[in-house]
Amino acid sequence: MVPGLRLDSRERDAAGAYGRVRAGVLDRLGAAAAMLPDGVELLVIEGHRTTAEQARRFARHEERLRSEGVSDPAELRKRTSAFVSPVDVAPHCAGAAVDLTLAAAGALELDMGGPVNGHRTGQEDTCPMSAPVSSTARANRDLLAEVMTAVGFVNYPTEWWHWSFGDRYWALTTGAESAVYGPI
Repeated sequence: MVPGLRLDSRERDAAGAYGRVRAGVLDRLGAAAAMLPDGVELLVIEGHRTTAEQARRFARHEERLRSEGVSDPAELRKRTSAFVSPVDVAPHCAGAAVDLTLAAAGALELDMGGPVNGHRTGQEDTCPMSAPVSSTARANRDLLAEVMTAVGFVNYPTEWWHWSFGDRYWALTTGAESAVYGPI
């Protein structure tokens, strides 16, 4: 157990993989949680994801977009990839990514201007970190960004809740020579 860090069960899988991350990621989450004000904690929604689950989610989102009329293959892949990584580059499959939010200690989630995984419920406009949100939600997003970036995480900008350390996206955005972690 890490102080200031709580695991939510909404993305729970039978193997418990959703609650796992690499040791270096967990250490950084603990350091980020320690930087939060009293009464605020990190609520982890999901860490590791199996390749089979990643492929299922990619196909499900692709089908949703197809049912909404997206038919051009290149556009379909681009729009699907904005919210669900293809298996070959998925940071969750490396145990290097975490979906999380802020919560009052032991209680409800703080206002972030839109739900975690809002793309599943048609709330894509609230998903980007830079989306226009209320001043309260902006302050909460800024606090999350402050503590996560301070310990080396990078945000996937189309999902305010998605943060990673050591994966290929992290390497690309930080200029690292290579990723620290690959698929598990």
